[in-house]
Amino acid sequence: MAEPDRQVPHRPGAVSLFFVAKAGVFALGFWIWLLVLAVRGSEATGVHLIAAAGAITTTLVGVVLGARMALQRSAAIRHAELKRLLVDISWNAFAAAGNADESGKVVPFPTSSDGDRPANRGPGERVPAFDRGERNRGDRRR
Repeated sequence: MAEPDRQVPHRPGAVSLFFVAKAGVFALGFWIWLLVLAVRGSEATGVHLIAAAGAITTTLVGVVLGARMALQRSAAIRHAELKRLLVDISWNAFAAAGNADESGKVVPFPTSSDGDRPANRGPGERVPAFDRGERNRGDRRR
């Protein structure tokens, strides 16, 4: 069996989906219980309060868990896309080193040695930390 070109990204949610469904079932049970108590037409008692509190609480828990699951899924998709992008970038950089002789395709990364560094750097140019240390300490490094 041939393997796919790209792996399917990890998408969290099996456990989260279980808890969202569980909260939904409990919320449905509490709402039905509250509806049955309301249809009976008796005065509001502590049982009505428990049914209403349970219905509201489990509904809110289901909504919060559902939103969290959606955010996790979205983050997992973004993370997989970012990993794919980084692999493509690194592969292109690797290919650029092999195609450096061919002109017009890829600009190779610059490599510097001590001989081709300019002596006078402008104010915006970066200076490696090792060079700064040598310049500030003079010739004390032995």
